[in-house]
Amino acid sequence: MHNGTRNKLHSQFLKLQLINKKEEYIHPSFLMETRLQEAIMHADLSQALNILESINKDQRPSLATTSIVRSLKNSLICSCTLFTRAIINGGINPEKAFTLSDVYILEIESRETVESLSNLEYDMLKHFIDVLGNEDISPYSNTVNQSVAYISENILQDLSLKSISDYCYVNSSYLSHIFKKEVGLSIVKYINKKRVEEAKHLLLHTTSSISEIALLFRFCNQSYFTQQFKLYEGLTPKEFRDKRFL
Repeated sequence: MHNGTRNKLHSQFLKLQLINKKEEYIHPSFLMETRLQEAIMHADLSQALNILESINKDQRPSLATTSIVRSLKNSLICSCTLFTRAIINGGINPEKAFTLSDVYILEIESRETVESLSNLEYDMLKHFIDVLGNEDISPYSNTVNQSVAYISENILQDLSLKSISDYCYVNSSYLSHIFKKEVGLSIVKYINKKRVEEAKHLLLHTTSSISEIALLFRFCNQSYFTQQFKLYEGLTPKEFRDKRFL
């Protein structure tokens, strides 16, 4: 980030901090958000609703410069992200959780009144907990679920055992051990497998070259990408793409 951009953002941070203090806008405490996530993780609707109600008693900080509605939309998108993390940690498949999140973010954007948005936040909470309560829960532990979610979210980024273990607040050796024990694959092999799965969509639905796709998914070269793709799919990327025309 350029120094000019950093200085500008720091200036905005100080300004917003003063505005929030003057207007008595209060961000939810970390403890309250943690309690809310725990209630959602355990599909405890009554407790989650009580905590959300307590959080919403305080005035929300301004999260937009254009309107109250836009600010509330941004706040609800933050809530949606928190709910998504909670049900993933509760055992929901990350892809399912992210898809549900996408649906609600689109719905949030479609609402145009404060009342409808406020009601939506509670409906959203109930729906997320309902999905969790009716799901065949992942057999993985919370730590492994967190690591799987982090990998899914950052599949196009550089991923390392250290970055994943730091995100999960655990020792690298410990995460490596329990991940292999629970998932049946090392973290490196799991990442490669997930990248191959994601690459299949681009092979079928885009004109990107195989070398471009290999680079996008952080494979060191096309040859290694081809090797890994064939390992998990039984075909080379070219053979897989060519199947479209058979």
